[in-house]
Amino acid sequence: MALYEYRCEHDGPFEIVRRLGEAPATSACPVCQERAQRVFSAPMLRTLPRPLVAVLDHEDKTRESPDVVTSLPPAPPHKRTPMAPLTPGLMRLPRP
Repeated sequence: MALYEYRCEHDGPFEIVRRLGEAPATSACPVCQERAQRVFSAPMLRTLPRPLVAVLDHEDKTRESPDVVTSLPPAPPHKRTPMAPLTPGLMRLPRP
């Protein structure tokens, strides 16, 4: 069985399941019963991890309605650079 995508002029996209190669060029919309054209999209050849799918969906969403930024993100806390303990021999060196 294969999943076929159609797009209705009034109600948007919907999907139907048919045997491979048996999908018609048009199908009745389940909401308004008008004829909808078949949409050709890239097949899902393998399963993707859920976090990746969520990122890809968010990327598609932000193309048309980008996220609104109201403030800068918080700065990470400043970490002090650890210093080596002073060696008594270094204290006797001349200073510039």
